[in-house]
Amino acid sequence: MERFDRSELADLLREAAGGDEGAVLDEGALDTLFLDLGYDSLALLQVTGVIERDHDVVLDEEALAEAQTPRQYLDLVNGALAARAAA
Repeated sequence: MERFDRSELADLLREAAGGDEGAVLDEGALDTLFLDLGYDSLALLQVTGVIERDHDVVLDEEALAEAQTPRQYLDLVNGALAARAAA
């Protein structure tokens, strides 16, 4: 099963935020709010579009709105990837 990991999310967030902007996404930051890490909703929207395109998956918009931390976001993405693999 394909998994989306923290380093992939960190890379996409940095690209969406314009390079070096935003905080480092280490293990300790997984439960920190995206806004507190310096990532706004536009950055997350861009990241979501890239993930949906590159991984051929559709992420639930309501669940995305509730995913306020990197851990919640990763759980959402990996749940969608697992569901796609099981189909």
